[in-house]
Amino acid sequence: MLTLQDAKNRFSAVVEAAMSGRPQEVTRRGKPAVVVVSAKEYHRLLKEARANRESFAEHLLAFPAADIPRAGVKPRDVEF
Repeated sequence: MLTLQDAKNRFSAVVEAAMSGRPQEVTRRGKPAVVVVSAKEYHRLLKEARANRESFAEHLLAFPAADIPRAGVKPRDVEF
């Protein structure tokens, strides 16, 4: 794991390592910030994520509506 400053100072080495199949983790202020991966690996991950993603309609249909109890509150009277 590299600090942001180290990654800046050795950016070419970070890119070379990522391109050779070793993702490079970079921290910012001591916390994980980013991972540098090769473009080939990025596109592979993106393709895999798209292939496994359900449609929005499927997502809505999977909602467990029967498991949620309805509130027994009556609306208040409103006069205009």
